Amino acid sequence: MFNSFRRAGSRFGTRSLATKPSEYGQPTTISHPHLVQRNDLTPGIPISEYEQRRRKLMDLLPDGSVAVAVSAPIKYMSANIFYKYRQASDFWYLTGFEEPDSAVVLEKNSSQKGYKMTLFSSGRDLAKEKWDGARTSLALSKDLFHADDTMLIDKFSSYLKSLLPKSSHVYVDLPNVTHNTSRKKSKSLLRYLTGTPATEHEDIFESLSGSSRRPLAAQLGKLRAIKSKAEQQIMRAAADISGRAHAKTMRFAEPGKSEGALAAHFEYMCALAGSQRPAYVPVVASGPNALILHYTANNQIITEDELVLIDAGCEYNGYASDITRTFPACGTFSAPQRDLYSAVLSAQKQLIGLCSAQHGYSLQELHRKSCTLLKSELNQIGFNLGNEGDLERVLYPHYLSHPIGIDLHESSHMDRSAPLQDGMVITIEPGIYVPPTANFPKHFHNMGIRIEDEVLVGAKNATILSVSAPKEIADIEGACQGLLGLEPY
Repeated sequence: MFNSFRRAGSRFGTRSLATKPSEYGQPTTISHPHLVQRNDLTPGIPISEYEQRRRKLMDLLPDGSVAVAVSAPIKYMSANIFYKYRQASDFWYLTGFEEPDSAVVLEKNSSQKGYKMTLFSSGRDLAKEKWDGARTSLALSKDLFHADDTMLIDKFSSYLKSLLPKSSHVYVDLPNVTHNTSRKKSKSLLRYLTGTPATEHEDIFESLSGSSRRPLAAQLGKLRAIKSKAEQQIMRAAADISGRAHAKTMRFAEPGKSEGALAAHFEYMCALAGSQRPAYVPVVASGPNALILHYTANNQIITEDELVLIDAGCEYNGYASDITRTFPACGTFSAPQRDLYSAVLSAQKQLIGLCSAQHGYSLQELHRKSCTLLKSELNQIGFNLGNEGDLERVLYPHYLSHPIGIDLHESSHMDRSAPLQDGMVITIEPGIYVPPTANFPKHFHNMGIRIEDEVLVGAKNATILSVSAPKEIADIEGACQGLLGLEPY
């Protein structure tokens, strides 16, 4: 089976194609050579990097520790109609394994590798595969994912239970719940993890409920915060796909089109370029709708004199992108639109210049700096902002930045007061949203402008990953008017 390739010509050139259907539950260099390069486990990430991630995690943990991560459940829209599957982020980060009904147990030991990896999955089931497609066999999983051992998922319960008495700490994530329901909900999760009946499940829960249990996500958050060179390259590719989609959607947009048509065009352009899914529900907000920060209805008609704010990004090969651009529906900024846009852009560019380890800023300090810069920029164009709080309470109510990576928001375990580090990827997204009230200049009323880029923090300098999305006024007007050589399709 491994050698069953043929050569075929296509508009992408001549390349090797594997026999269909695949015998793997996800793309591999054998089954999908057009997607996964030799020595990579998942597109763009080599198997050696997954091994390094596991080793670094276990190095953080005390001797005798066990780390447990499980797959995401299949989610259903209605009855038997499922959503497109997306693997749990932490489980994928450690394994690269994309199939549901799976888990991994890492046991810290004194071997040269430093740990033992046991991968659990559903294995082959020919009757089920007739409906759902291939799953990777236990034997192939062991070789492909460099596991020390593989077992069927129904063995997970007994294996985990056998480890608990001899483990100093067990790192596993349970849900955040209130004190009134924590026991019940934690038991439900453990039952899902182990597939055990209630009585056996309760024994496992009692074993995990003591002082030996620790959260896993906090430890993985330390590792995921710093992106490797391979991760940086994938994130740049994701941002390029989204950035070009933004530019082409500017060209596609015009008065009379619906917001939903722009959202559909953006998602189509991303999918055509190889994106697996949107990273989040897109915001396409025309005119006053841009004052609603999470406007996702996208169901109104764009009119001639409005600005259009699009906050949208794709997910590509496991990594999210997040870009916001604001542009004139008619293709040319009016004078007030140009003034307000220039104010936000000036502040944003100054803030990006501070995104290096050398500058020593934290996210919290950058946010405070953004408030100072925006207030100064707005006062120069006719606002009268003092210390009464109109800026942060009304005009700029959201935070400047968040980390981004496998998840759109990777900030759950990040200290916003800690200095930025080389290799972090964050967003810089100042915005101004002017309500129609008498204390703000009338010619800016109902304008919402946000400019968001993904920024790779360097030792001395910042790198804008989302550089493919037009941002300068001349470039935006050029994209809208078709002067950048961009076709809408």
